Parts: sequence; C-alpha cells; structure tokens
Amino acid sequence: MPHDGGLLQAAVVFLFAAVITVPLAKRLQLGAVLGYLLAGVLIGPSVLRLVTDPESVARVSELGVVLLLFIIGLELSPRRLWVMRRSVFGVGLAQVLLTALAIGSVAWLVFSRPLNTAAVLGFGLALSSTAFGLQILAERKELTSPHGRLAFAILLFQDIAAIPLIALLPLLAGARHLDAGEVELRDILLAVGSIGAVIVGGRYLLRPVFRIVLKAGLKEVATATSLLVVIGTAWLMELAGMSMALGAFIAGLLLADSEYRHELEAQIEPFKGLLLGLFFMSVGMSADLSLLLNEPFAVLVLTVLLMLLKLPLLYLVGHLAGGLDRVHALRLGIILAAGGEFAFVVFKLAHEQGLVDTRLHGLLVLSITLSMAVTPLLVLGLFRLFKAKPSPVSVPDEYARIDSDAPRVVIAGMGRMGQIIARVLRAQRVPYVALDTAVEMIDYGRSLSLGHMPIFYGDPLRPEILRAAKVDKAEFLIIATDDPDTNLKTAELVKQLYPHIKVIARARNRQHVHRLLDLGAVPVRETFHSALEMSHQALLGLGLNEEQAAARIRRFQRHDEEVLAAQHKVYDDDAAVIQTAREARAELEHLFDADLIENKGVK
Repeated sequence: MPHDGGLLQAAVVFLFAAVITVPLAKRLQLGAVLGYLLAGVLIGPSVLRLVTDPESVARVSELGVVLLLFIIGLELSPRRLWVMRRSVFGVGLAQVLLTALAIGSVAWLVFSRPLNTAAVLGFGLALSSTAFGLQILAERKELTSPHGRLAFAILLFQDIAAIPLIALLPLLAGARHLDAGEVELRDILLAVGSIGAVIVGGRYLLRPVFRIVLKAGLKEVATATSLLVVIGTAWLMELAGMSMALGAFIAGLLLADSEYRHELEAQIEPFKGLLLGLFFMSVGMSADLSLLLNEPFAVLVLTVLLMLLKLPLLYLVGHLAGGLDRVHALRLGIILAAGGEFAFVVFKLAHEQGLVDTRLHGLLVLSITLSMAVTPLLVLGLFRLFKAKPSPVSVPDEYARIDSDAPRVVIAGMGRMGQIIARVLRAQRVPYVALDTAVEMIDYGRSLSLGHMPIFYGDPLRPEILRAAKVDKAEFLIIATDDPDTNLKTAELVKQLYPHIKVIARARNRQHVHRLLDLGAVPVRETFHSALEMSHQALLGLGLNEEQAAARIRRFQRHDEEVLAAQHKVYDDDAAVIQTAREARAELEHLFDADLIENKGVK
C-alpha cells in the first residue's frame, strides 16, 4: 500500500492512475485493459513506488474475476451450457492438452527442466486470461462472433481445469504422506459437498431470499444481497480448496433462469467493472521491471516463445476441432495466446512447493504480463490486416424457408417496434411476413407468448431474400431494425428493385430522416411520438386541461414537421440548418406565448 498506509490515499492513487491512463489508451485504440496494465506499472514498486505491496491489492482485485464469472454464468443457463458441451469439454480439453504437451516438451527437452517442473510449466502456460480475453472481446463487441463464442468455451474449460492442476501441485512436488489417501478423500468430499451446497442453495434458497429483499424496497439491501451471494459462494468454494471464480460461475448459472436475473446483473455490473480494472492494475504492479532490465533477452525469448507456441496450436484447434474458418481461427489464437491470471496462482504455489525457483518464477510472471500487454497491439494490427467474413448462422430449415402467399406488408426487423407493428397487423387480419437475422428473436416470435407469428430468418439486404418474401407483391415494406445504416441500405435496395412499393422506415435522428426522404421512403422517428406523449402527460400534471395540453402538443408537432421539411432543403449546409433551428425556436416560443394570452383572454 502507499507509504503512509492510508486507505484513502490508496484509493486516490488507483483512481487517478486509471482516470489518466485508461482514456489515453482508449484514445490510441489500444483498449482499456492495456491502460489498466500501464497504470499498474507506473504506480507499482518498479516505477513510482506509490504502491509497494501488490500482493495486498491482488487479493482484493481477484473479486473482479469472481464477479465477471458470476455475470457470465447469469448470461448462460444449464440448457445453453449443455448445448455448448462439445465446445467446452471437447475443444477446450483438446486445447489444454495439446498446448500443455507442446510447452512441457520444450521445457523438458530444450531447457532441460525436470519432468514434474516441465508438466507444471506446460499446464500453467496453457491457461489463458479469462478476464483479459473476454474484456477485449466485449470492447470489440465480438463476444457473439464465431471466435468469441469458442474463446468463451475454451476459457470456461480452462477455469475448470485449473482446479485439479492446483490440487495436483503437492503430488508433483513429491509431498507424499502416510495419510495422503485420507487427506485426498477428505478434500474430494469437501469439494463435492461445497458444490452440492451451492447447487441446492441456488436452486431452493436464493429465490425466496431475493423475493423477500426486493419486496422490502430497499435498493442498498438488494445490492448487499447480490454481493453476498457472489462473495459468499466464492468464499465457500475457497474453503473447499477450489476456484472462487468457478463457484461464482456455478451460482450465476443456477440463477440464469431466475426472474431476478436482470436485477442481479444490474446490481453487480458496476462493482465488476471497478474490480476488474483493479485486477489488471495489480497485474501491472506485480511486473518486476528490474528483471527486464537485467535479463531482457531471457524475458523477451520466453514471451515470444510462449505466444509462438500457443498461437498456432489455438489456430489448429479452432480451425480443425472448432470448425472456424481461417480468419476466425487466427483471431481466436491472437486473443488467447497470452498467459492467464490462473497461471500466476499456479506458479506462485509451484514456487512455494519448490517446483519453480525464484528466478524462473520472476521470469514467468513478467513474461505473462508482457504477453497480456502485447495482445491489444496484436489485435489492433492483425485484426485489421485479416478481416473476417460474415460467418453463416446455423438456422433451422423451417426458419430459413419462407412460406407465404402474397403478403400485403413485409416487416424487416422484429425487435420491439417490429413486434408492435406485427401485433397490430395481425389484429386487423392483414397478411404479413416478418424477417429477422436473430435466431433467438425468431424462436421467441414463434412461441406461444406471441402467437406463432410468421417470422423467418433472412437479411433484407439480400435480393434473393426479398424475392422469397414476395416483396414485389406487397403494398408496404416496413423497415424497423435498430441499425440506421441497415435501414438506409435496405430502403435504397428496395426502391431500386421495386420502385412501386411504399417504404416506411424507422429513423434514428433528423439527419437520418433527411437521407430516408432522399431515397423516397417515409421516415418515422423512433423516439419522437413517445416523447410527445411524455410531454403531454407532463403538461397535464403542470395544470393544463386535456384540451389545452393536446392543442399545445399538436401545435408543436405540426411546427416541428414544417421545420423538418424546410431543413430538408438545406440539410447539407450546417450554417443554414443552425439558422433555421434558431428561427424555428423563436417562432415556436412566440406561438406558445400567443396561446397563453389567448387562454387568459378567454378566462
């Protein structure tokens, strides 16, 4: 901690370092993770020495990984995990075994390390960073990409595999006792009992507890309960000698189908972000830069060797066993080639057991930290160099086969707006066809809750999909996706192919409205009418009667539409648009003032 031992000073140091370095790293497109690592290096014992005891920070920061795994569990469910079993226990197992064998063989044959030490090095360096990899994927919005999904499955298996590896360290060190069998049996029973307690508690105890707490209506108690679930589960698993992160993941998995899932996620998310940042800073603080200055060749060779061994193997596993194309397999390798946080734990215990000497332990910690620091740079450079093609989505035949007579309306996009439009059309018995590119949305739309809507998988930007949906025979195409670019491109394509059809398109903002008008579509602003209704309710609450409030809203709407039409003629001239907006604002205030005088005169 800082020299004077003040907790407040420590908080100021960490927050100041993060506020300075993380935005700078983001600005340079290096990612937040590298910013946190840099902050840790700067305030750590190797540079400014504002924090001299990284171990005390690391203990608290591990909670960031715990909270991350809990939220990951919340976003899964036992059913989805069963669907992923091939990726988790097939591809994940293959990656760990192949990588451990390759690295262990190099350590044994090339560097003449003892066999037990080589085994520890192989399995320890085979692990990648869950927090690091998922954070990079989340920043790039690639968690649902093919390499993102497989990376998550591999990382999940690695977290599970770290537990028996840690348990086997005393055995590899040769620490055998006469009562070892009893100790091992006791540890196994304790681990099984802890997992059973977490499963039973998560299934039968947590839901009633959350029901009682949320009924009390105290937000701070709900937050405390959420943290108690995660930290308490992690503590219980640690008592059993198991991974805290795995315990939190199991707890999240059990609550994934709970009605309180979204509440839990909202309560935990801010703490997860802060503690994950603290975790990465603690990794940066643990880096011994003096070792880098004294033995730069050894550190760099170990770092390069680690990534050169892991990356090709990850590529092969992703391509051959995971079914990824070459570009996505390469991206998988880049994301997971660095070492992981569990490796720090493994090598620290191995050092205590005498399997790894002090110099090698320092080299390993520094090499893993450097490999993490290099990863965002590789992602930034190589991802741009090797651009991935959109991968085909696995879609059931009945979703992809568009069976329809001549629909009067085709809806592109079945999010919240599209679903409301579809329900109105169905209530009026208007035949329609809906298209979406999210299999989950199609599955939901065809469920009993929405009454088996005619929703099909299809990208409206593909002409063959438009033909299959019989857009040429429809009277209206309603574009309701939440992506402005998709809406514009779809409107342009449809107007080229079928000039006769009337296009109604969802518009994000005024600029978007102008571009849709240029294409001959009818734009509907997605928030305009709901904002008018909210204003109407506010005016009623402020003392206006129904007639007065409705008249004010109608006048505002008519005036705004007139201004929008005037601005459409000059929307590519910023100065003219600003001048029009100023004149319109003054005119609207004058109109409302006239209404106010008129109402007083009537009274």
